[in-house]
Formats: sequence, C-alpha cells, structure tokens
Amino acid sequence: MVTITDAPQPARRRLRKAKPKEVAPPAEPGALPMTLLTAVRPQPLGDDEAARSWLAAMRDDEDAIDAEVSDALVLINSAVHAHRVASLDGHLADVSPAHALTVRIGFGDGEALADGRWDEAIELPRGARRKRSELLAPQEKVAAILGGRDDLDAATGALLHARADLDAGRMRDCALQIRIGLEAMLADRETFGSSGQEDDLAALEGRRAITGETANEALRSALSAERAAELTETLRLAERVLRRRRAFG
Repeated sequence: MVTITDAPQPARRRLRKAKPKEVAPPAEPGALPMTLLTAVRPQPLGDDEAARSWLAAMRDDEDAIDAEVSDALVLINSAVHAHRVASLDGHLADVSPAHALTVRIGFGDGEALADGRWDEAIELPRGARRKRSELLAPQEKVAAILGGRDDLDAATGALLHARADLDAGRMRDCALQIRIGLEAMLADRETFGSSGQEDDLAALEGRRAITGETANEALRSALSAERAAELTETLRLAERVLRRRRAFG
C-alpha cells in the first residue's frame, strides 16, 4: 500500500458559470481540501508477522522504497491520465511525491485501505522526495523567466514532459515528446553546445533516426521493450545535457 496525500485538485466545471460574490476577510486561513490517493497491491503479504517484517525491511531499503513508490505512481497517474483524456482537461496534473504533503508505505486489510486507513505504515521524509523538478528548475532560473530576462527553450519543455510520461509508464506519449525535444535540442546547438557537451550531442545526433522511427511506431501501436529501453537511454543523455547546461550556463 502506498498512500499519497496530494494538493487539492481544481473543482469540476459547472455547466452554468457561477457569478463571483463578495467575501469578508477571514479571521484565520481556512482549511483546504486534500486528495488522498492509495495504490494497493493485490498480492497478500501473509499474516501480521510477515507484513510487519516486510515493512521493517522496507524501512531500511531505499531502493525498495523507490520501487514501491514508482510502481504506485504508474498506477495512480495512469488513472489520472485516463481521466484527463476522458474529460479533455489538459490542466489535470500528474501526481508527484515531491509535491505531496505526505507519502506513506504500509499495510492493512482491503476495506480499511479502500477508506484510506491502514494497520501500520512508515512516512517518507520530505528530503527523500526531492526530485528532478528541483534539479532542473532552480529558483534563479524561475526568477529570470518571470522577470523576462530568460525564457524556456522548446527542448527543455518537451523533455520534461517526456520524463513525466516515462515515469508514468506512458511510453507512446514519451516517444513523441522525446522526438520533439531531441529535434529542438539539436536545432539549437548554439545554446546547448557549450561546456563540453560535444560528445553527448554527437551521441544524440546518432540516435536521431531511431528516435524518429520509434515515434512513428508510437503513432500506430504500443512499443516493444527494446524500443522503450532505447527511449530511456536517449532521454538520459538529453537530461545530462540539460543538467550540464544549467550547471555551467
């Protein structure tokens, strides 16, 4: 069981637009609604002793924690994406542990878990959930963009979307975004070509054809495991170029 307490989601639009109304200043900030998301594995852990042993081992195994949270996010964000497509709501965002109020891993019985309750759980420290968002979007860059001193290039935006798609298991979407990001990066070598990027950019140039073929395949059908592995490696190289550019300007 992985439970993610996420930020409040926007309310569903009404068929008839409501008129704004005047409000009095509040005496104190009001409580905000929260969304509780729980991903439950169908396989039983055994009796209580076995479940407690599993949770104790999980507490000391960072790789196991990362895998558990990653699997849960694939399931949760698959549901989010399905709702986004069904409702044609492009502003419905994926769930991220880095933005969650709390992330817990634990166990319980079926009915309790369905109600967001558990028997025992561990809560992940917030410092353990610092991800790529903090690495690729430092405060200085945000301030420069908001102040009009810098802008977001097309490659970075597309590759960030590609990473979100990859982490959520949306390989077909990922293939299309990587193709856009790769073409934009190679077309803007003047921006990305400094600070010892030549080898990685050459490697990305060598992957240009296969990335285009993979994107074309993604338009027709699901991708094979081999194609998915190629996409993952291409994205890894492109992200390294982004990180080095950020570090060295």
